Amino acid sequence: MTDKADWSKIKPAEVEKIILDLGKQGMPPEKIGLTLRDQHGVPKAKLFGLKIKKVLQKGKIDTNSEKASLLKKIEKLHKHSEKNKHDYTAMRKAVMYTARINRREKLAKH
Repeated sequence: MTDKADWSKIKPAEVEKIILDLGKQGMPPEKIGLTLRDQHGVPKAKLFGLKIKKVLQKGKIDTNSEKASLLKKIEKLHKHSEKNKHDYTAMRKAVMYTARINRREKLAKH
């Protein structure tokens, strides 16, 4: 197999192991990509024919980080709205995030 990343000293198996280790620590796929880039010198996992989400799914690690981050944002906005009753922009943003989650769940069912 000819890799696009022949210049890299790290092997695809090592990259896969790093991805699984970081995933087990609870790191979302977006942060795993940044960690690979910043600490391990891997510009993109795709260069090795790997996709971070697929590697995590193969390792049976939950990758639903987008939903979790949206839920955190909604929670923050609700706390903010309790203190700032007239911040209608924040209230609308919370509604928009909730709608985004509902839309994704609806699409996932089909």
